[in-house]
Amino acid sequence: MAAPELEQLIGLLSKLPAFGPRSARRAVLSLLKQKESKFVPLVAAMQTVLDKVDACPVCGNMDTSKPCSVCQDEKRDKTLVCVVQDVADLWALERAGVFKGVYHVLGGVLSALDGIGPDELTINELIQKAALGTVKEVVLALPATVEGQTTVHYLSDKLSEFNVNVSTLSRGVPVGGELDYLDDGTLQLAFKARRNV
Repeated sequence: MAAPELEQLIGLLSKLPAFGPRSARRAVLSLLKQKESKFVPLVAAMQTVLDKVDACPVCGNMDTSKPCSVCQDEKRDKTLVCVVQDVADLWALERAGVFKGVYHVLGGVLSALDGIGPDELTINELIQKAALGTVKEVVLALPATVEGQTTVHYLSDKLSEFNVNVSTLSRGVPVGGELDYLDDGTLQLAFKARRNV
């Protein structure tokens, strides 16, 4: 058995996404074997992130500056707001380079089973942005799950009070996807969202 300090580190790592007890144990052993080249820089980087990174008060992105670099970017279209579930979704859209507006991170989706209602998310902040009258379009880039679609319907209903165009991402066949491997829901959405060639 490992020392209690190692077991504690393994236990903490195993609670992270993509880690289980085995992968956490392997990661810890790898870090211990290469203390100077991996472990020390990792600890330093984690301490820096802990000290300097926080949620943007405007959109919810994680950054070292307040507001974040996306919100400060003068080239961004501030009249176009993309609503995402989490910061990971924001980063994915930024990585793809497909969106040139600003973001709003909800912090989750509505889920009665998990006890997540409108007050647990940043829905009021989104409504306040729409009420200012400067937002022309809100893109609801939320998951194609029951909870995600429930949130889409709730938000579109709330935003209908304002002079704001509300849209969602298209759903359907992924690039490189073969029809035989797609689920029925994806195929149905793909047919509903079909367009002329």
